[in-house]
Amino acid sequence: MTPERAAKIKKVLDYRQPGLIVVMENVHDPHNISAVLRTCDAVGVQDVFILTTIMPRHKKLGKNSSASALGWLTIHEYDNTEECMTALKKIANKVYATHLGVESKSLYDLDFKEDIALVFGNEHTGVTEECLKYCDGNFIIPQVGMVQSLNISVACAITLYEAFRQKFLNGSYDGSPKLTDDRYKQLAESWNLYE
Repeated sequence: MTPERAAKIKKVLDYRQPGLIVVMENVHDPHNISAVLRTCDAVGVQDVFILTTIMPRHKKLGKNSSASALGWLTIHEYDNTEECMTALKKIANKVYATHLGVESKSLYDLDFKEDIALVFGNEHTGVTEECLKYCDGNFIIPQVGMVQSLNISVACAITLYEAFRQKFLNGSYDGSPKLTDDRYKQLAESWNLYE
């Protein structure tokens, strides 16, 4: 491995944000999953949960837009909502779903300083009622058009870049590692940093 490549891997690890997690529930289109994975990598998300309860697991998570991102992320796949959310609650203080409900708050009112997981539902029906039971609240992306929905990959990108903005202002991207020493070492080894 070249010194430049090793330096890049170390820099990426230093910017990883273990307190920012993405959950995709029953997303049908592998291209949407791929686009979300690419955005996750871009803002330093390490853990992505993929929950499939109304369809089989995806055999491939898409090759086009995520090919370079997939190998750098930790993917947790579940086909049981309770198991998924139990595992998620062990690493996130709060879980918020994108859901147009009476008590939904604006994305811009979420506090990304705490460990937070963001749940995005499928392209047709959104987040399931079963999954919503495990969430601490709902949020929406404010819109003023006639159609009050966005493609999941777009919604995720907007949300993650708001998280990035808040965390950047809070000093979370100051270059000091946020991963535990064990997790840092495990990822570095899996990314072949020590070769």
